[in-house]
Amino acid sequence: MTNKEPHEEIVQNLKDAGCGIETIQDFLLYLNENQKEKQLELLEKHRRQLLSNVHREEKKIYCLDYLVYQIKNEEKKRWEKIF
Repeated sequence: MTNKEPHEEIVQNLKDAGCGIETIQDFLLYLNENQKEKQLELLEKHRRQLLSNVHREEKKIYCLDYLVYQIKNEEKKRWEKIF
């Protein structure tokens, strides 16, 4: 037998996935009540939020990449004028 609390690994996994305390508490409640559909709904909702964050950050990266491209393109044009 281990000294681990019941569901300790599940809680840690939810924390690692970025779930807040309310989501974790709800998940454990649904686990104890054997409400798998509710558990899956919670996980899907959190997943959608994470994907939304990823897309928002990707847009910022694309904007930065465009600026880098513009700067490099301007520098290239300056060198072409010289030669």
